[in-house]
Amino acid sequence: LGKCVNLSNMLEAPNEGDWGRRFEDVDADRIRMARFATVRVPIRFSAHAATTAPFAIDPVFMARAHHVVDTLLGQGLNVIVDMHHYEELFVDPDGHRDRFAALWKQVAAEFAAAPNNVWFELINEPNNRLNDSNLLSVLNPALAEVRKTNPTRPVVIGGQNWSGVGSLATVQYPSDPNLVATFHYYDPFEFTHQGAPWVTPVLPTGRVFGTTGDNRQLDDALRDVQDFMTRTGRVPFFGEDGSFAWV
Repeated sequence: LGKCVNLSNMLEAPNEGDWGRRFEDVDADRIRMARFATVRVPIRFSAHAATTAPFAIDPVFMARAHHVVDTLLGQGLNVIVDMHHYEELFVDPDGHRDRFAALWKQVAAEFAAAPNNVWFELINEPNNRLNDSNLLSVLNPALAEVRKTNPTRPVVIGGQNWSGVGSLATVQYPSDPNLVATFHYYDPFEFTHQGAPWVTPVLPTGRVFGTTGDNRQLDDALRDVQDFMTRTGRVPFFGEDGSFAWV
């Protein structure tokens, strides 16, 4: 995958443009010129699909997602199609298991002819009631639908608690040779999310990085990743990090 960037706040918003500007085709060239190799594209398919079987995804939205992927591919970039912000699934995993699988059935069929450098990520950051105890029961049906049309395409899987680095120690994976583990890292939270308006209470600004505790925490996280690699033989994909920009 190489150097990767997230195409954030565009197709993952309730509607593209709600959280800032829409994707522009020239963005693909800008990303390539910045020397990125891969783009992770968070997409909120769940907000653009029927709530009753067969849970059809809006064809206009699907076409838009496909256009964004094709535009990125046209610049020689790898792409990860990431199902993002399916909040209802986290609240009621059992109630949304069938819909989740049906959404992936459609997405997988849509991209079945895509080149091998298009990867799928089943669900971003499992949390709330979707955790280690039921994760496989939700992921396996969706993965089975993917494999009907994409038998060998790489599929990214993250663990519970928003796929934090600690999830690598406990997550279980479906039996499939083409899975890629992932984790996200936003520690220390008091630094990366200072001033972020979605955090309650809002954290004070002015926090700097580099204390002894910060460095120890980073060392521990790197050790967790190395332990996972030694134990499983898998090389995980570092899917998200960053810091809220405040002024």
